[in-house]
Amino acid sequence: MKKLRWSALVMVLVFGLVLTACGGGNGGGNVANTGGTADNTGNTGGNDKAADGDKPAASVEKVKIKWATWGNPGELTRFQEYTKDFNVRNPDIQVELIPIPGEYEQKIITQLSGGTAPDAFYAGDSMVVKLIENGTIEELTPFISGEGSVIKEEDFFPGLWGAAKADGKIWGVPVDNNPMVLWFNKKVLKDAGITEMPTDLQAQGEWNWQAFQEMTEKIKASKKYGYVLDNWWGHTFSWVTSNGGNIYDENGKYIAYDDPKAMEAFKFLYDNVKSKNITFAGTLPKGQGADAMFMSNQVGFVGAGRWYLPLFKRASGLEYDIVTWPTNTGKAIEPAGIPTAYMVLNKASKNKEVAYKFLAEFVSKEGQTFRLSGGGNAVPSVIGADVVVSEGNQPANYKAFLDAREIGYALTTAQAGIPGLDTEINTRFEALWLKNQNLNTAMKEIQDAANKKIDDYKNKK
Repeated sequence: MKKLRWSALVMVLVFGLVLTACGGGNGGGNVANTGGTADNTGNTGGNDKAADGDKPAASVEKVKIKWATWGNPGELTRFQEYTKDFNVRNPDIQVELIPIPGEYEQKIITQLSGGTAPDAFYAGDSMVVKLIENGTIEELTPFISGEGSVIKEEDFFPGLWGAAKADGKIWGVPVDNNPMVLWFNKKVLKDAGITEMPTDLQAQGEWNWQAFQEMTEKIKASKKYGYVLDNWWGHTFSWVTSNGGNIYDENGKYIAYDDPKAMEAFKFLYDNVKSKNITFAGTLPKGQGADAMFMSNQVGFVGAGRWYLPLFKRASGLEYDIVTWPTNTGKAIEPAGIPTAYMVLNKASKNKEVAYKFLAEFVSKEGQTFRLSGGGNAVPSVIGADVVVSEGNQPANYKAFLDAREIGYALTTAQAGIPGLDTEINTRFEALWLKNQNLNTAMKEIQDAANKKIDDYKNKK
């Protein structure tokens, strides 16, 4: 009887083990179909506990993605903090930041060619055009319009899409932006005998080219620099559009020489450079930049975005504020340039859904608030995060950033999409400002050279 009972017990145990093995395909811990990793949506494809509910959860490998950006040490620290926070909030995902502080574009393009590029990464306006054309980034329109997306196209200010939106298709999302404004040094203006600040004049509807020129004349007379003109589109385009002019037509043709309003703007700059009310940046004393001279109370006006704020805040005793670009149209404000960068998605990514989740949260209201809080150096591109701009009321007229963003514009494909065009134009303008060339002759040559470059590029495609 004892032998029979022992045999029966053995049979029960063996039969139980067989049943367990047959049912394992539907229970937790089975990794045969997933290779032990989460799928592209971040789901693990099975229950995280054993069938009886008493055994410890099976370990599942996290989905790993990488993202890359440029940035100064302060920016990169904040990006690392955001990446860490994202990983804590998403325990099934592991995101790694790959900082690329130098030769960014060249390195990313090389990595894309070699199949080693990160899943998501920053791209400037000209870079995003190249990536659209060579087919190495993913169109984001289906993701953004998807039901589960935390961002929508209408969440972002229309003027910021720039070169990242073509033929109604979205290829990159603006991570933030930097509306061009004029920073003014209150002490320099006061020392020049100016009693009404630019913000006062704007409140009265009198902030225009004439008022600006009168101020720079007084500053020059006080042996200081009135305004430093940098040689890039953020400055030159802003002077043209503040006069209601255009640089390009709707077909992408360079038309500044043929546009009376544009030519009027360039004549204003040209005349004031000659009279030394405006100083071309290329003629500043060796080793001196506009920002350093502004902080040492040598310059009245400099044009820039919010990127100067962290620097100016640390300058002891510096009195400063901002105002939107002066106009020459009778309007209180006109559109000015907005330097903008974009987050894009690598088309070759093996985890596109997860990479998009990171991208979307990074540029969302919550993501931009996290990244730009505490005196950040940019303005949110998304609706609902403007509280970061008003922090500490610095500068006092911080609202100028928001006003400029409302109607401003990012660089479009017209210039960003033509390799070498930006350099061609800037080189010729530098010669104009430095060599006192004839304005009409120089502007005609700039237009002809620009359109030749545009036509040559289009004919090669």
